[in-house]
Amino acid sequence: MITSLRQQFNSNFEDKNYQSLLNWVESQYNYRPPFRIAETPVFIPHKLKNQLIEACEEITDVIVRSDFKERSQGAVLAGQEVPNETEHTTFLQMDFGICKNANGELKPQLIEVQGFPSLYFFQDLIARGYKKHYNIDDKFTHLFGGLNSSSYIELLRNAIIGDHNPENVILLEIEPEKQVTAIDFIAAKHSIGIEPVCVSDLIVRGKDVFYEKEGKEIRVERIFNRVIFDELIKRDDLQREFYFTHEHNVSYVGHPNWFFRISKHTLPLIDSQYVPKSYFLNELDEWPTDLHNYVLKPLYSFAGTGVIININRHDLEGIKDPENYILQRKVEYAPVVTTPSEPSKCEIRMLMLWEKGAPRPVIVNNLARLSKGLMVGVRYNKNKDWVGGSVGFFED
Repeated sequence: MITSLRQQFNSNFEDKNYQSLLNWVESQYNYRPPFRIAETPVFIPHKLKNQLIEACEEITDVIVRSDFKERSQGAVLAGQEVPNETEHTTFLQMDFGICKNANGELKPQLIEVQGFPSLYFFQDLIARGYKKHYNIDDKFTHLFGGLNSSSYIELLRNAIIGDHNPENVILLEIEPEKQVTAIDFIAAKHSIGIEPVCVSDLIVRGKDVFYEKEGKEIRVERIFNRVIFDELIKRDDLQREFYFTHEHNVSYVGHPNWFFRISKHTLPLIDSQYVPKSYFLNELDEWPTDLHNYVLKPLYSFAGTGVIININRHDLEGIKDPENYILQRKVEYAPVVTTPSEPSKCEIRMLMLWEKGAPRPVIVNNLARLSKGLMVGVRYNKNKDWVGGSVGFFED
């Protein structure tokens, strides 16, 4: 998006460097991620950087309000509330589609906000990979607040492990080795020394929780949670002793309740030029007359499942539980990243961290996704190049 840098990058691009990047990523932990890594990073101009920061601050203003817990209580489903909820989320992520306004200027528009961690470790790894293989100037960084890779990892270590022994802190997932994002779990283990553990492998005795490592039972004191409840509920084949809704002698970093509180459920509460208007379906007395400009989203889903892009009255009238859906005004991504073939659309996820005792979260890192399909996602970008996961480099 910085025209001069994009032209320079594209002119100098050689596939051998891209293949070297992929091989380097694999060599770090002897593991090649199954998702597509894009050929290019994204270069973010100053004006867009400032807009993204302003958008994050305006949305954060809603989340740090003293009445936010009360306003978001309905997001936590009955029977899925986890005890010992923290005062606030630790992780906060905001996805923005990069669009153009009526004057043809770049402008971010919020797609989703999540109180959940995703790829905090891998994004530092892939950024270092791009810099290594494409000789990107050091004045461009993927990190914020004066962080470098070392201080960034130390910040994550303090947030996730705190005063605990690393072996008493686990990253919890459902069959972590089979997850598409397994590279992030492996990177977390190598970076801060915590084990990825499957929820079905936890041992429960009374209120105490244990996992097995090298033939020994080790007590779990703290859980870095990566379990999505939607997926867990579907896995009735898992034999397990651990249930989130039971009282346990563990603390959470990334408490599961915040996944629900800060989610699509938050969107109708936000009034900002960077947030497309959203409505709870059950609170509308009548449908908008221009339904073609809206998208229907289920409140409780993940990775875009259940989203209906082209909706009509028949779709809405067929919804049996309208309280579990929102209507959100469509966001039209602009093809802003020039590639050797057709240009790519871009989505930027701002990764934020809210340290214990801090008044509000701060931006620490980012994730970019490039797409040439109808939506951002693997199934919309099959057999396309210059698409997939990436990172934004911002001029420092």
